[in-house]
This record gives sequence, C-alpha cells and structure tokens, in this order.
Amino acid sequence: MPIRVPARPHPHDDAPDTAAAFRELTALPDGPRRDALRDRIVEAWLPMAERLAGRFRSRGESYDDLRQVAALGLVKAVDRYDPELGNAFESYAVPTITGEIKRHFRDHMWTLHVPRRVQDLRNRVRRSGQDLSQTISGRRPTVAEIAAHADLSEDDVREGQEALESFTALSLDAELPGGEDGYSLGDVLGGPDPALDTVVDREAVRERLAALPERERAILYMRFFDDMTQSRIAEELGISQMHVSRLISRCCHRVREQVLREPAG
Repeated sequence: MPIRVPARPHPHDDAPDTAAAFRELTALPDGPRRDALRDRIVEAWLPMAERLAGRFRSRGESYDDLRQVAALGLVKAVDRYDPELGNAFESYAVPTITGEIKRHFRDHMWTLHVPRRVQDLRNRVRRSGQDLSQTISGRRPTVAEIAAHADLSEDDVREGQEALESFTALSLDAELPGGEDGYSLGDVLGGPDPALDTVVDREAVRERLAALPERERAILYMRFFDDMTQSRIAEELGISQMHVSRLISRCCHRVREQVLREPAG
C-alpha cells in the first residue's frame, strides 16, 4: 500500500498519512509482506523522528547518535501502536520517541551512575529555571522561586542544582582552580592512614601486656619503645643476650596467641 503525504496543511509537514497502512499492518500476519509494510511506515515517519532528535542537539550528544536513538523510539512506536484505540499515530509516537531520547541521556550521558531520583530532580530544576527566566529579567530565579514553580522542597532544588553542575566528572589529574603550583585534585585527597591499624593493634594487646610479669614488661618496653638493642638490655638487667631474645620471642608469641583466640567483639 502506498503511503501518502497529505496536501492539506498539517501542524507538522513531516507527518504522513499512514492511517490506512496501519490498519492493514494490524490485519496482516507475520511474514515478508507485513515486514515490508512496517519498514515503509517507519521510513515515512523518519523525518519526524529526526526533527524530534534535533531538539536535543545542544546537550552534548552527537546528532547522529540522537537520530539513531530517535529511530529506535520510532520503531518501538510503530510496533506498539494500536489504531483501534482511535488516537492518531503522531500523538502516540511523539512522546514515545522523546522518552527514548531522554532515557538515552539519563542512562548514557552521565560519567558516573546517578540515582534516577537525582536525575529527575536535575531535569525538573533545569526546566523550571528556564521557564522562570522567561518571566524574570535581570537576575536568576531564586531557590524558593524554583521550588514553588516545580512543586519541590528547597532542599530538593539545591540537590538538583548540584546535579546540574555534575553532569561530567572532573579528572583527578586536573589542576586545582586558581592554582599555579601544579597541584592537582588528586594531590589533596586523603588516603589510608597506616597509623589507624597501629591504634587497633595497641588496644588489642594493652590488657595482655599489662598481665605480663614485670621483668617481661620492662624488656618489651626497652626494646620496642626505648629502641634499645638486645645486648644493651642484657647489660641493663644482668642477663645474657640469648636469654633476652628468648624472653622477647616468648612474650610476643604468647600475647599474639591470646589476642587471636579472643572472640570478635
């Protein structure tokens, strides 16, 4: 069946007359004839899909990619459209194609995964800001004004505004703003502090060390806190260096075994 572009004026000159083609498509069984008619319908509506894709050209995505996404939305609209419901195909296809493009931005254009709620807030805040900018001159809309226009709380508006500035991630190698010393963002980020493990270990052995005999405690203190050699400890206590070595090994082994046997608190 040929698909005709109406000669009468239409709100969109890229809207072909495919009502009869859709009725025939619905009646046809699966097969080559139905596939060919479906392809002709899609081809006839492609100019409209490309026009819708053009509305999003200034948002950082290539027009070719947007056209492909819009064409995918068009195919979905053709496959799901039911002419028996009485609605014109255009009224069904436009929101379907637009929704497909918006999902593409939501799912593919964020550098990091952002919760859908935050993405929705971002879009509502952006649209409300654009609407208010048409009526407010000389200044930007306030948080309260955007909240009232978008029916959001002011905290939600602030969260959406933060998301507006977070569409892409900043490289850790990027130089700090206003800096001329070559420092990057990564230079100011903290890292694991090995001293924290030492604190945990000290607290774990504190009671066990306190329970050792006084001489063993003194030997461990001189060795690990005063940083004395074993030979000097032996001279200080009047015992052999070998005996000092055995006492240190025995005490450390005992404390370690006691701590490891303790159940997790």
